[in-house]
Amino acid sequence: MSQTGEVATLGGGCFWCLEAVYLGVDGVNAVESGYAGGQTQRPTYEQVCDGETGHAEVVKIDFDPAKISYREILDIFFAIHDPTQLNRQGNDVGTQYRSVVFTHSDAQRETALQAIREIGEQGIYDGQIVTQVLPLDGNYWPAEAYHQNYFARHPNQGYCSFVVAPKVAKFRQQFAHRIRAS
Repeated sequence: MSQTGEVATLGGGCFWCLEAVYLGVDGVNAVESGYAGGQTQRPTYEQVCDGETGHAEVVKIDFDPAKISYREILDIFFAIHDPTQLNRQGNDVGTQYRSVVFTHSDAQRETALQAIREIGEQGIYDGQIVTQVLPLDGNYWPAEAYHQNYFARHPNQGYCSFVVAPKVAKFRQQFAHRIRAS
């Protein structure tokens, strides 16, 4: 992944969902599905799914801060997943599906904590926000090639139709001003 701007690394359930949304965001240069926050070097999808590596499924987002702010990246993130579900998103259960913001700087950490405070104060969710905010510790690994751009390549696959597509639709409805021009 070429880094031409700032990088955000986010986990909020299956990385296919987040990747599909952020690929459609104006100001995002590239999105890569991967694994972060665990102890295993170069984990496989199967190892991460077993829940023993400590990794979360994440997306690494390269974005242009002149076009979209880190806070706007986070606003989209908190709108397209449920940050009150501990170690799960819907039927996807396990620590690999946890809600987590891996920060690349102190400024990102402060912005993420502020966003969580403000969302909590607004009462958008019934439950308490359980999103972790952790520094990216260097243990990030790209997911296997078959996971990259998954939704675009398999839009009619069952999970994509019933889980990914509604999240993409929600993004397009709530953030119409942020949709990348074709």
